[in-house]
Amino acid sequence: MDNISKMALIFGNIFSLSNKLQTLGDRMDDYMSMKQWMLVAAISKSGKEALNISELASIIGTSYQNVKKMAVILERQGFLTLQRSTTDSRVVLISITKQCKDYFAKRADIEDAFLRSIFDNMDEKMIDDLYDGIIRLHENANKTCEIHGY
Repeated sequence: MDNISKMALIFGNIFSLSNKLQTLGDRMDDYMSMKQWMLVAAISKSGKEALNISELASIIGTSYQNVKKMAVILERQGFLTLQRSTTDSRVVLISITKQCKDYFAKRADIEDAFLRSIFDNMDEKMIDDLYDGIIRLHENANKTCEIHGY
């Protein structure tokens, strides 16, 4: 198979894989969807106490409106807090609650088992190569967005 055919196959499979992973993740938890999980993970891994809606939208690759909608739902469930910035009242900051941290601590084993099952039969080199490839694809997608003004 030539490279352009491989690229097309990889590109198509990324969409299919994304849908499968979302379905599997959504079935793993009755209280939080995969997209909501990504929102919480983005804040948690950011190293900051809070992120604004625009920052989160950029990190997880969705719209401002989608982040706000998910955040409001998670706030009602007690997982997040939404507060206006003290320096700019137009900016809404989102932070994780203690309840959310406790919830994720309780399900850490389930998440680990989920990840291990997804990456079953992949050795360290394969995971490293996939990691490097995904990072490069992400960087290239970002560059393409910048070039086209998205």
